[in-house]
Amino acid sequence: MSARASGGSRPQVRCAIYTRKSSEEGLGQEFNSLDAQREACAAYVASQKHEGWKLAPEHYDDGGLSGGTLERPALQRLLADIDAGRVQMVVVYKIDRLTRSLADFAKLVERLETAGCSFVSVTQAFNTSSSMGRLTLNVLLSFAQFEREVTAERIRDKVAASKRKGMWMGGMLPLGYDRHPDPQLQQLVVNEPEAEQVRRLFRLYDELGCLGQVERAAAARGITSKPRVTRTGQKAGGLQLTRGQIHHLLTNITYRGLTKHKDEAYPGLHPAIVEQDLWDKVQARMQEASARPRGRRGRLAAEVVAAEQGNRAGAGREARRSDECADRAADGSWRTSQTATPSSTALPSPLTGKLRDDTGDRLTPTHSVKAGRRIRYYASHRLITGPADPSGWRLPAPTLEEAVAAMLAEHLARAAEGHALLAEPDAQGAVALRMAAAELAAGLREPSRRDDLLRRLVASGEIGPGRLALCLDSQALADALATSPEALSPAVLACEAPIEMRRRGVELKIVAGERAPAPDRTLLRTLAKAHAWAFAIRKGEPVIAIARRESRSESFIRSRAELAFLSPRIQEAILDGRQPVDLTLERIIRTPLPLDWSEQERVFGFAS
Repeated sequence: MSARASGGSRPQVRCAIYTRKSSEEGLGQEFNSLDAQREACAAYVASQKHEGWKLAPEHYDDGGLSGGTLERPALQRLLADIDAGRVQMVVVYKIDRLTRSLADFAKLVERLETAGCSFVSVTQAFNTSSSMGRLTLNVLLSFAQFEREVTAERIRDKVAASKRKGMWMGGMLPLGYDRHPDPQLQQLVVNEPEAEQVRRLFRLYDELGCLGQVERAAAARGITSKPRVTRTGQKAGGLQLTRGQIHHLLTNITYRGLTKHKDEAYPGLHPAIVEQDLWDKVQARMQEASARPRGRRGRLAAEVVAAEQGNRAGAGREARRSDECADRAADGSWRTSQTATPSSTALPSPLTGKLRDDTGDRLTPTHSVKAGRRIRYYASHRLITGPADPSGWRLPAPTLEEAVAAMLAEHLARAAEGHALLAEPDAQGAVALRMAAAELAAGLREPSRRDDLLRRLVASGEIGPGRLALCLDSQALADALATSPEALSPAVLACEAPIEMRRRGVELKIVAGERAPAPDRTLLRTLAKAHAWAFAIRKGEPVIAIARRESRSESFIRSRAELAFLSPRIQEAILDGRQPVDLTLERIIRTPLPLDWSEQERVFGFAS
């Protein structure tokens, strides 16, 4: 209920000012753009005092954040206050401060209307409380979105045209090259001492044929990643090379004097470091390694069937031979799974050959058939080829894939928000990069696109008690973000998150990273009905009458009506989707419900 304005009958309108600035430039000044926006908005609110407008003291300021996404801390706080009924009018300097996306604007308008809230732009003579104001808003936002998309296209076209000419478009320098001394020339020059290290790595792989052995040999010879100095003067690089870094180096066509843009290669302005003959030998050996049977879906399915039929000895020998070199997750096995022709028994498992458990054993796709329905799993390979092992993992495939995708989406969104996608932030392309990262994160959350993205993005990973660690394929991520692998920050290529596994009935629930609110529709529906039934019982309606009306038994109504007597804290968590993972309707029904609210919260896993 809105409070009444003092001294009159007009209701008070509690106003919140929202300010935003896309870049961080100038935010350190004593009076910056956010202050200027807030001052103008405050003056406008003061001019509407006769209408009952009152300024809220809270500040909702997002500095250095793009308007292309709604995932902004201050905006999320504002929306939460609107939903709670604490704000009736949002005041902005210009509408593009709130959002530049027409789709996001539609969501905002719907959410504001549901909460009985409007918003007004102080520099544009309209507000959303009138139909003409909403029409004008849609027109202006269409132009704002058009401008943003045209800018992104122009940046992408410029990068593509420059790479077709063989220019170096920035990013992390590959080992063996330096920038040209003339900053006007966008090309690379050879760093001869480093170039010799690159050639040595190619010769080592040609000789050994195993990334793990090359990694150890490189460490013994003191070959490290390229040392560099950031713009802030900090030293980086110069560290021992990992298998993933070595794999990327050995497949980097820059060393053949070429420049890559997406799937196309063009002659570069820089000289080649590696001779064609050595390059061809290394690529052939790597292709051979990536085509090993366990990396191919059809062969993998055949191995699983053979193991299930009792051919354990042969499968065990095959597993031992395959595990002699623990490098397949990093040496391009996802590319093989993409190009291989699936057999009729191929398992639709996008994480094939990519994950290991905490003992180093690979998680192998397998399946069972129950009531004519195929149920997929990822199981430690020793569980398939040998006797039962209590340390082995057997995880439901769809649940694991969903958790990995959610973890990656959260990781990319967080990196984009913190301007941490690139090793050296590029202010010019920041908007397009954030858009690409948001699109990629959205794709990972979309079931129809998730599998393909997981196959391409995940290079390797390890799952252990309480943790999940992933390494991303630099080339695949760079292609998805329309940038170069060298430009990516090393930190964005690795992510690690805690995982929580809880059993919900027969279902194993896996949550990786910070769990996003996920309302349980069954719980929500039953909670709403429980309150309706409890209200009817208090009005004197017999339980048997309710049971007949609902076509249910009396015991069914009694057991579920108890949900209306859960503590307010538990009910609020259920409404927000913040309940513990294992708090299901079945568990609540089977658990004797204490009368004391504190005891209820303790029993159902709510921290004190």
